[in-house]
Amino acid sequence: MDRTYRINIASEMSGVSEGLIRAWERRYGVLKPKRTPSGYRAYTESDITVLRRLKQLTAEGVSIAEAVKLLPSIKRDVKEQLEKPERAFARSPKAGQPDRWRQEILVAAERLDQQAVENLLDEGMASMPPVSFWDEVLAPLQREVGERWHQGTLTVAEEHLVTQAIRQRVLTMIHQAPRRSKRHVVCACFPKDDHELGLLGAALKFRYAGWRVTFLGARTPAEHLARVVRVVQPQVVALSCVNDEGSEAFKETLSELMLERGEGSVFVIGGRGAEAHPDIVSALGGQLVATNDEWQTLLA
Repeated sequence: MDRTYRINIASEMSGVSEGLIRAWERRYGVLKPKRTPSGYRAYTESDITVLRRLKQLTAEGVSIAEAVKLLPSIKRDVKEQLEKPERAFARSPKAGQPDRWRQEILVAAERLDQQAVENLLDEGMASMPPVSFWDEVLAPLQREVGERWHQGTLTVAEEHLVTQAIRQRVLTMIHQAPRRSKRHVVCACFPKDDHELGLLGAALKFRYAGWRVTFLGARTPAEHLARVVRVVQPQVVALSCVNDEGSEAFKETLSELMLERGEGSVFVIGGRGAEAHPDIVSALGGQLVATNDEWQTLLA
């Protein structure tokens, strides 16, 4: 059977709001999702791809009433695309192509051309294995966007445009990962940290390495993390710290987060804020993960 997703996940993967999905179904019969035994809508990967196509058309100025007239051909194209056997095997991009994608995305962002940004990201996602796409395109792209924002050469609007487009695709890749669940990791940001995209990248790596992931996301209070660790007893707790508030604040927060270790849980910490304090991480018994070699060691 095809894997299905609840409407909130379908919304995040497609970029179409839950309210708009329901409205399109009610007014135009765009999709007819099946229902779970509990009564929830269940969307297939094909449904989500159709939603993306409709979103693209409406972004280009086509009214939804006109776009739905194209549904038969859209659904036919989507079915053919998903049934292609080569779809399971990502192609290797040409040398230097990841760099070109990043630069073209930045140029499109400066023009506030959301459709071009999304098209370029989709091209890369279809051409590379998920973890390689993250390491070679998405992570360095997000870093450069952040640096340009700090320098004042990108506005908040441009930064948000790229960040949200990246986030949608990382969520898509996470939900498409095999569900082998050999081991369990809990992923959480520091209590005052809103930056969860790097943590999503970590969750992506864990999922494709066969881990079950419990994702708590941004601004996770220490007491909430402690409760989750006590209940699920994960092998690893992965923490993200992007904002650096100084060594004393970092030490105090990390100490509080690591109070509940569970039965042999290993704490790993990443992010620019953590990378500024490797000695503190080590002294508290944590493991800093920043390089690809460190990731390979952890995942192995």
